Amino acid sequence: MGNVSRTTPTLFVMVGLPASGKSTRAKQIEEERRALRLTPDEWMIPLFNDNDANGKRNVLEGRFIWLALRALRHGIDVVLDFGVWGKDERTALRALAAAAGASCELVYLEIDEDQQRRRRDARASEDSETTFDISDEDLDEYRRRFVPPNDAELSEAELDPPPAGYTNWSSWASEWWPTSFQ
Repeated sequence: MGNVSRTTPTLFVMVGLPASGKSTRAKQIEEERRALRLTPDEWMIPLFNDNDANGKRNVLEGRFIWLALRALRHGIDVVLDFGVWGKDERTALRALAAAAGASCELVYLEIDEDQQRRRRDARASEDSETTFDISDEDLDEYRRRFVPPNDAELSEAELDPPPAGYTNWSSWASEWWPTSFQ
């Protein structure tokens, strides 16, 4: 084999609310970086015809993380298009990427409420077969639950310690995303 020039692989983590443009940007990164893109929404409808399917989303995301870590260890960039609404999720993914010898970049897409509703409506009329119905009430609930990343988190500052009761981020992740380490 000839010399293979390797750079540190990157885990791109899409962060944002539904209809903020995460999947569109994830596809751009996939093309720009020749990355492996993992988007649960593209799997949930064909497999379960549902967005959550009785808790199966975290199971599917766990398998995606397992696959992402394998790809990163092989020097392949990966895009996780999950939305990751909480800081613990984002910190765990950053820690897992580092443990796999990769860098991690959070790609945060902000969106205001009016624009989000317009994009949701357009997506529903253009891609009704590949998108989930999201009501105004759902959008309001999502906004209440979403914890936007702060500047320190986006600048790849030091990682917070894992939550109480966990010795490391891997143990937290394996509970949050069953199947991520099996």
